[in-house]
Amino acid sequence: MEWIKKAAKKTYERDQQLMDLVSGIISNVRLRGDQELIKLAEQFDHVSLESVKVNEETISEAYKKVEPKTLDALKFAAKNIRFYAENQYQCLKAMGGCNPVPGVTLGHRLIPVERCGAYIPGGRYPLPSSALMSILTAKIAGVKSVAACCPPARDYGTIHPAVLVAMDIAGADEIYAIGGAQAIAALAYGTETIPKVNMIVGPGNRFVTEAKRQVLGDVGIDSFAGPSEVLILADEASNPNFVAIDLLAQAEHDPNTKTILVCTDRKMIEAVQQSLEKYSDELSTNRIASQSWKDNGQIILADHLEEAIAIANEIAPEHLEVQTRNAKKVSTKLINFGSLFIGANAPVAFGDYVSGTNHILPTMGTAKYSNGVWVGTFIKTSFYQEITEEGCLNLSEACMQLAKVEGLHAHGKSVSVRLKAFDEN
Repeated sequence: MEWIKKAAKKTYERDQQLMDLVSGIISNVRLRGDQELIKLAEQFDHVSLESVKVNEETISEAYKKVEPKTLDALKFAAKNIRFYAENQYQCLKAMGGCNPVPGVTLGHRLIPVERCGAYIPGGRYPLPSSALMSILTAKIAGVKSVAACCPPARDYGTIHPAVLVAMDIAGADEIYAIGGAQAIAALAYGTETIPKVNMIVGPGNRFVTEAKRQVLGDVGIDSFAGPSEVLILADEASNPNFVAIDLLAQAEHDPNTKTILVCTDRKMIEAVQQSLEKYSDELSTNRIASQSWKDNGQIILADHLEEAIAIANEIAPEHLEVQTRNAKKVSTKLINFGSLFIGANAPVAFGDYVSGTNHILPTMGTAKYSNGVWVGTFIKTSFYQEITEEGCLNLSEACMQLAKVEGLHAHGKSVSVRLKAFDEN
């Protein structure tokens, strides 16, 4: 293995100043509710709100401001996301009628979270696709009430029209024009206008991520999102133009994006580097993409394909593209990733928008033990047991013995009093 290019700096860190700032925001929202949310919208988003809740009239007006082609694209994406989520749902099964011993029936039920908050980022550009990914998936899972939040856009005085339309298409039950750590606080603890939720999903900046970290325990969350990531596996058979533009497509997200090329062929690496220079000059997002690649881009020359696969599995990237020869066969050896893109014609962009898989994915190596948002994110697998008198008799001896070993007298007693009652009857 040889490093051709290393990242110039660490891409993400948690600092005390950030933690204190977010903690203060959460405390103020809990104390002052809507008043604090409106104040922070003025301070951070430069928007004056009469109410944090977006009304039906504003949503209807948003449809008039969205181009027909954009509306068609959103509906197409929603159809595919819904299709994938519905098929995932079909894989889930309740269980009943399991009898380890006579008189004991075990099972589990699939119970959707009652109320969920979906956070949709603001930032440099509107992200209507994120609204579809979180809200639609929650609704397919059976969540009764989804509250969607997004920072208001200065040019519109409310949420960007494309995002509002996406929220509506996805089936949001309530929409609030709030963003940042204050939105997470409002969802977690409630305000005069916003009832609190049981769970919060959706990506965001470091303030949102820190807020999710601090409210975890009071509500559930999907994950702690770090900067976006892509790793591309390539060899002598890859198309250098495809590899280069896919690296830049990820890099343009954010200056902290992590972009990695792992390739087994030195000449291919050189060709990709030439294509990177060519394409970066053509991009309107060149400043961000170039800075991101300069600071965080990495190129690794692997000695052979097995080593390249091992490197990918160790890094566990958010997005993993396989642009090698025999990509499908290679992909079977990959085990740590958020979302896998197999073959030269599967750029991450399709997964970001329209293929149907969810784009809210684990980052920072957490794909080693976690997965992206899916219908199962919103569903509790809750266990139950039904025990008859016969079952009680069959379980009692072992149960009382283990209670004795662990010194929990009442545990054993809770069984023995039942045995005594059986004898008396």
